[in-house]
Amino acid sequence: MAMSGGRDDGEPMMDMNMTPLIDVLLVLLIMFIITIPVATHAVSIDLPQPTDNPNTPEVDPVKNKIVLTTDEQILWNGTSISEGELVTNLQRSVAMTPEPETQFEPVANASYDHAARVLNIINGFGLTRFGFVGNEQYRQFGTGG
Repeated sequence: MAMSGGRDDGEPMMDMNMTPLIDVLLVLLIMFIITIPVATHAVSIDLPQPTDNPNTPEVDPVKNKIVLTTDEQILWNGTSISEGELVTNLQRSVAMTPEPETQFEPVANASYDHAARVLNIINGFGLTRFGFVGNEQYRQFGTGG
């Protein structure tokens, strides 16, 4: 008795039997689906706490300068602030019309990690008038200076 599509001439069948291959692929697919981690949709955010500190520096409507010091302080127009206060000041700055210019200046030996964190905070607000200042203070690579 011949198989479907085959011949009944006694010759061996030269076509590959696809059924075991498909079975193995289905088992691998099921194993892959089971091992995928469950996606969580929760986002953990530490929101800044509002402060009624009268010493909080005001947002200049023309130009604001953010300076990072070597001891990981953030200076807003010369006044030391926390990251939460930076967020508050950036929110005020973005809400102004026209938006004031925001300048970013890390001192020569400021922590790269701290500068990256502050730049990520700044980047989250989508400032349109942002610039780096004081770049001339850094040494030129390869000159030994």
